[in-house]
Amino acid sequence: MTPGGRIQAAIEVLDDIAGNRRPASEALKDWGRTHRFAGAGDRAAIGNLVFDALRHRNSLAARMGDDGARALALAAAAGMLDLTADALDAMCAVPHGPGALGEAERARLSGTPAAEAPWIAGDYPDWLQPAFERVFGDRAAEQGRALARRAPIDLRVNTLKATRDKVLRALERFGAQATPLSPLGVRIAPPGGFGRSPNVEREPGHGRGHYEVQDEGSQIVSLLAGAGPGLQVADICAGGGGKTLAMAAQMDNHGQIYAYDANMTRLRPIFERLQRAGVRNAQVLGAHETDRLEGLEGRMDLVLVDAPCSGTGAWRRRPDAKWRLTPRAVERRLAEQQAVLQEACRLVRPGGRIAYVTCSVLPEENGDRVSAFLKADPSFRLVPWTGLWAQAVGGEPPASADGSEETLLLTPADHGTDGFFLAVMEKQPET
Repeated sequence: MTPGGRIQAAIEVLDDIAGNRRPASEALKDWGRTHRFAGAGDRAAIGNLVFDALRHRNSLAARMGDDGARALALAAAAGMLDLTADALDAMCAVPHGPGALGEAERARLSGTPAAEAPWIAGDYPDWLQPAFERVFGDRAAEQGRALARRAPIDLRVNTLKATRDKVLRALERFGAQATPLSPLGVRIAPPGGFGRSPNVEREPGHGRGHYEVQDEGSQIVSLLAGAGPGLQVADICAGGGGKTLAMAAQMDNHGQIYAYDANMTRLRPIFERLQRAGVRNAQVLGAHETDRLEGLEGRMDLVLVDAPCSGTGAWRRRPDAKWRLTPRAVERRLAEQQAVLQEACRLVRPGGRIAYVTCSVLPEENGDRVSAFLKADPSFRLVPWTGLWAQAVGGEPPASADGSEETLLLTPADHGTDGFFLAVMEKQPET
């Protein structure tokens, strides 16, 4: 396909997403199914353009004075390919392209964008401005812009089977580098323009269990949660098992980790992942096995609550999700977070800990939720994250994005990770 044909395809996909209010991944998949002539490189390029248009929807629409699919795709293409209006016009005015630029489009693309409101410059929904301002202050737009960038591929080295040096050598041809914060991380930078990221899950090292795809922020909160050899650990929102695998490796297969999720579909991939990684100290509890979960009551040294949340911290990887998020959806997540924290309370022993994690940057789901929990149950106290960093990671800890010394907020702008929040709370021994 020509570059102009790719832009036209992106316009069609964006129209589908907007008209049918469906996830971008589904719209892209359906487009590919009905356009078999498009090769893998074409599909990747179209996906890049669609996702870049969604990443920067507010600022692109403001620049063009139009939030339609054509305007977004043209502005996204000009930005990602660093094109002048003339160059973009030549690219579009071809057979199967979107057609030549109009005068208004030329003027908009050639002009200098005016000063914009934080939610436009930061490309996040305007109704989230109070929350962003509360947590980030006058850096709200900066934090939003970072959440709108393309994300790298981050990998966690499985220390049960490999070393970081070994994984770096195996992936050297992809430009793999050690992550700056996690001692277990390997990073492959995102491609520019129409480029494709490598499929690292097809590599022999992945098949041998040497590494798993896991954002550096997720690696950090897994380390700080404090799993170690000999402990009894429950991961009660285990999902696909990323943090279960990380903690099992930290435990060096000693002790016991119980992985549970109320949604068995989310949990299903964990079985193959555990086997590939060489994990022998994990038990998977099915969604119907609540009696087994209840049998852990009062016995756990550590309960990881990877809570259901808005997913605002993962917008780099799922940019379309930010435009589907609603206040009502956040309210539902708050209720779910309260319920899962209450479950964790029943499982943890006196002297044990709860590690509360979200992939959200919203204060309602993070600091507010922790404060409400501690107020309702004064038998718990916060364990400052800076001390946990010294024990689990070592070196000088970075500053939390919200300035807290008790809880940790990681963000793309400040740490180069996805957005993650961590609070570790210890249950005081009975007197």
